Amino acid sequence: MDNYRIEHDTMGEVRVPADKYWGAQTERSYENFRIGTHRMPPEIIRAFAVLKKAAALANCRLGMIDERRAQLIGESCDEVLEGKLGGNFPLVIFQTGSGTQSNMNMNEVIANRGNEIAGEKILHPNDHVNKSQSSNDTFPTAMHIAAVVSVEDRLLPAIRALRDELKRLEDENMDIVKTGRTHLQDATPLTLGQEISGWRAMLDHDEKQIASALDSLRELALGGTAVGTGLNAHKDFGRESAAEISRLTGKKFMTAENKFHALTSKDGIVFVHGAVKALAADLLKIANDVRWLASGPRCGIGEINIPANEPGSSIMPGKVNPTQCEAMTMVCVQVMGHDTAIGVAASQGNFELNVFMPVIIYDFLESVNLLSDAMDSFRIHCVCGITPNRERIEENMEKSLMLVTALNPHIGYENAAKIAKKAHAEGTTLKEAAAALGLVTPEDFDRWVVPRDMVGTLK
Repeated sequence: MDNYRIEHDTMGEVRVPADKYWGAQTERSYENFRIGTHRMPPEIIRAFAVLKKAAALANCRLGMIDERRAQLIGESCDEVLEGKLGGNFPLVIFQTGSGTQSNMNMNEVIANRGNEIAGEKILHPNDHVNKSQSSNDTFPTAMHIAAVVSVEDRLLPAIRALRDELKRLEDENMDIVKTGRTHLQDATPLTLGQEISGWRAMLDHDEKQIASALDSLRELALGGTAVGTGLNAHKDFGRESAAEISRLTGKKFMTAENKFHALTSKDGIVFVHGAVKALAADLLKIANDVRWLASGPRCGIGEINIPANEPGSSIMPGKVNPTQCEAMTMVCVQVMGHDTAIGVAASQGNFELNVFMPVIIYDFLESVNLLSDAMDSFRIHCVCGITPNRERIEENMEKSLMLVTALNPHIGYENAAKIAKKAHAEGTTLKEAAAALGLVTPEDFDRWVVPRDMVGTLK
C-alpha cells in the first residue's frame, strides 16, 4: 500500500500509483483499456496544456475563477509544456471516442500538481481546471491546435527544404538533354533539369495546398461545452480562450462561429489530410522516378547516380539498393491508409458529437510526422547526392527512336513512323533508315533532328 494513494471520483475510491499525478478517472481508463501500444500523442498532450492554461486565463479575466487558481493552473501547464511531468499521460488511443479520459487525465494532473505547488488542496480537476469546458469541446480544440502546430512547424519546413534541394538539382542539370519517357516507353527529349523541375513544382503546389487548407483548422470548438450550446460557460469564453491560445502558440486561431458544427464535424481534419495525402502521392511518384532512373547499375536505366548508403544484399556482394526511395514509398502508402481511416472515422459522427476523435488525430499526426521525417531523410541521404550519369544519358539519347518526331512537320506523321519502324526492326539508326527509304537526306536529317532544339526554352 505504500506505493499507492487513494483517489476518488463519482464512482468511488481507486488506488493510484503514489508517484503519479493522475487521479481516479485516469486510473480507471488505464486499467480498462489495455488495447494496443498507441498512446495519446505528445502533440495532443502539449495542445491540452496550452488549452488549459488559455482557459484558466480566460476564466480569470471573465471572473469565473480567481487569480491564484488561474496562476496555479498556468504553472502546472508550463511544467507539462517543459516536459517536467512526463510519464503522467499513459492513456491509449483506443479509449472513449470523445477523448474524455485524456481530457480528465490532463485535468487531474494539473490539479494535483497545482495543489502540490500551493501546499493545499485548492484546485479541483472538474470545477477549476475544466471550468467552462467539456471533453466534447476540449478534445476537438486540442486536435486543431496540435494539427496546425505540427503542420506549420514540421511538415511545411520539411517540404521547403526538399523543394530547395530539388531546385538546386534542377538548375545544375538544366543543360543535360536526355530522352523523355511516357507509358514507360521512350518519348521525345527534355533536359534532366526540366524533368526535376516537375518534381520541384509538385512540392510548390503541395505546400500551397496544405497551407491554404490549414485555415479550416483555425476555428476552435472551445466554448461549445457539451453539445454546442455553451452551457456553464461565459458567453465570451470561446472568444477569450481562442485569443489566449493564439498568443501562447504564436499561431492564428479563432472561436468557431458554429459550435454545433465544431463538435460533431471533422471535415477540417479530413480536408487538410486530403492535402497531406496529395503530398504523399507526389512524393511516391518522385521516389519511384528516382529509383527507376537510378536502376542498374549496368542493366537498368542508370541515368542518375544515387548515394550508396549501405550494402543492399545479404547474399549478393556489391549490391546497392535505393533504400531511401523504398522508405519514402512505404511512408506514402501508410499515409494513404491513414487517409482512409480518417475519412471513415469522420463520417461516423452521431447527432451532436463525433466519437472517433482519438484515432483521427493519431493518424493525422502520424502522417505529418512520418512525411516530415521521410522528406528529411530522403533529402539528406539521397537527393543531396544525386548526380547525372552523362555517358548513359547520351547513349540512351542517341538510341531513342522518338527523335523521329522532329521530322513530322517536314515529311508527315506516317512517313516518320515508317522510318522509326524500319530502324527498330532492322537495328539501324533513324538516319540510316530515313536515307534507305528515300524520305530524308542525311543532310536534312542532321538539320532537322537536333535533340537540343526539341526541349523548348531552357530556364
